[in-house]
Amino acid sequence: MSLEEKFKQAVEQSKELAQKPSNEVLLKIYALYKQATEGDVQGEKPGGFDFKAAAKYNAWESLKGKSPDEAMRDYITLIDELLR
Repeated sequence: MSLEEKFKQAVEQSKELAQKPSNEVLLKIYALYKQATEGDVQGEKPGGFDFKAAAKYNAWESLKGKSPDEAMRDYITLIDELLR
Protein backbone atom coordinates (compact mmCIF):
# COMPACT_ATOMS: atom_id res chain seq x y z
CA MET A 1 0.00 0.00 0.00
CA SER A 2 1.39 3.41 -0.98
CA LEU A 3 1.78 6.30 1.46
CA GLU A 4 -1.15 8.09 -0.19
CA GLU A 5 -3.38 5.01 0.19
CA LYS A 6 -2.40 4.63 3.85
CA PHE A 7 -3.12 8.33 4.37
CA LYS A 8 -6.57 8.08 2.77
CA GLN A 9 -7.31 5.04 4.94
CA ALA A 10 -6.24 6.97 8.06
CA VAL A 11 -8.48 9.90 7.05
CA GLU A 12 -11.44 7.52 6.85
CA GLN A 13 -10.50 5.91 10.18
CA SER A 14 -10.30 9.35 11.81
CA LYS A 15 -14.04 9.71 11.24
CA GLU A 16 -14.70 6.52 13.21
CA LEU A 17 -12.78 7.16 16.43
CA ALA A 18 -14.49 5.70 19.49
CA GLN A 19 -13.91 8.86 21.53
CA LYS A 20 -13.72 12.47 20.41
CA PRO A 21 -10.11 13.63 20.85
CA SER A 22 -9.24 16.71 22.88
CA ASN A 23 -9.25 20.08 21.13
CA GLU A 24 -5.45 20.03 21.13
CA VAL A 25 -5.38 16.67 19.33
CA LEU A 26 -8.12 17.78 16.92
CA LEU A 27 -6.01 20.80 15.99
CA LYS A 28 -3.01 18.55 15.40
CA ILE A 29 -5.09 16.25 13.17
CA TYR A 30 -6.38 19.27 11.25
CA ALA A 31 -2.92 20.82 10.82
CA LEU A 32 -1.31 17.58 9.67
CA TYR A 33 -4.13 16.99 7.18
CA LYS A 34 -3.82 20.51 5.75
CA GLN A 35 -0.01 20.27 5.56
CA ALA A 36 -0.25 16.88 3.84
CA THR A 37 -2.85 17.97 1.30
CA GLU A 38 -2.05 21.65 0.70
CA GLY A 39 1.51 22.27 1.92
CA ASP A 40 2.49 25.35 3.89
CA VAL A 41 -0.22 27.59 5.33
CA GLN A 42 -1.80 30.03 2.90
CA GLY A 43 -3.92 33.13 3.18
CA GLU A 44 -4.19 35.79 5.83
CA LYS A 45 -4.31 34.98 9.50
CA PRO A 46 -7.90 35.27 10.80
CA GLY A 47 -8.83 38.21 13.01
CA GLY A 48 -8.42 38.01 16.76
CA PHE A 49 -12.09 37.45 17.56
CA ASP A 50 -12.44 34.34 15.41
CA PHE A 51 -10.70 32.15 17.97
CA LYS A 52 -11.46 28.81 16.29
CA ALA A 53 -10.17 29.93 12.88
CA ALA A 54 -7.11 31.54 14.48
CA ALA A 55 -6.31 28.35 16.41
CA LYS A 56 -6.60 26.28 13.24
CA TYR A 57 -4.41 28.73 11.31
CA ASN A 58 -1.77 28.75 14.07
CA ALA A 59 -1.73 24.94 14.27
CA TRP A 60 -1.24 24.66 10.51
CA GLU A 61 1.34 27.47 10.49
CA SER A 62 3.37 25.60 13.15
CA LEU A 63 4.05 22.87 10.57
CA LYS A 64 5.50 25.27 7.99
CA GLY A 65 8.33 23.58 6.09
CA LYS A 66 7.24 20.02 6.86
CA SER A 67 7.00 18.02 3.64
CA PRO A 68 3.61 16.61 2.61
CA ASP A 69 4.99 13.06 2.86
CA GLU A 70 6.26 13.69 6.40
CA ALA A 71 2.90 15.21 7.35
CA MET A 72 1.11 12.15 5.92
CA ARG A 73 3.32 9.81 7.94
CA ASP A 74 2.75 11.83 11.13
CA TYR A 75 -1.01 11.88 10.47
CA ILE A 76 -1.11 8.10 9.98
CA THR A 77 0.90 7.55 13.17
CA LEU A 78 -1.37 9.86 15.19
CA ILE A 79 -4.57 8.19 13.98
CA ASP A 80 -3.08 4.74 14.66
CA GLU A 81 -2.30 5.83 18.24
CA LEU A 82 -5.85 7.16 18.71
CA LEU A 83 -7.35 3.88 17.47
CA ARG A 84 -5.53 1.86 20.14
